[in-house]
Amino acid sequence: MNFKDTKIISGPSGNLEVRCSVPDAPARGLSIICHPHPVHGGTMQNKVVTTLERSMRELDAITVCFNFRGVGASEGGFADGVGELDDLRAVYTFARGFFPDLPLWLAGFSFGSFISTSLCSELKAQRLISIAPPVVSWDFSHAQVACPWLIVQGDADEVVSAQAVYAFAEARHAQLEVLPATHFFHGKLLELRASVQAWISA
Repeated sequence: MNFKDTKIISGPSGNLEVRCSVPDAPARGLSIICHPHPVHGGTMQNKVVTTLERSMRELDAITVCFNFRGVGASEGGFADGVGELDDLRAVYTFARGFFPDLPLWLAGFSFGSFISTSLCSELKAQRLISIAPPVVSWDFSHAQVACPWLIVQGDADEVVSAQAVYAFAEARHAQLEVLPATHFFHGKLLELRASVQAWISA
């Protein structure tokens, strides 16, 4: 199977829809990006997700985005954040079949940050990027993160408590970047991309 472009792979509850890209230059990393809550309209077409995807691609990383079960062409239905962990595991296994040795950069937006953070240790990620992590509505307490960790939070977030994220980042010793933005970073996607790229490049 060719790795590039959009494809269907076998997942734990049926097919999963995956979008992949490979840089022209030698790849620096393998980036897997998780989208926001499926029940509330989250898909891999989300603008924050595609901004993360572009950010990684411009830094010569292989990028993998996918739709959780029940979204787009991915089969199944929402599984309360448990089945979605298995979706990420399946996408990781698929990508590692092509690129077994590249450093893994895990990223996620909102609900997607819960999924990526939860599997950070298991998948041996070397970088973790969490955008607007919903630390009040989802239980991040069990997550083990030993790698460098960037959290980007909008100060005018109407979905996630910014103050809770600030406290969480400090307690977890993560690098926190605060942007003057709402939950979906409307009008601030260029600033988001710049923050992510500066952190990775540093």
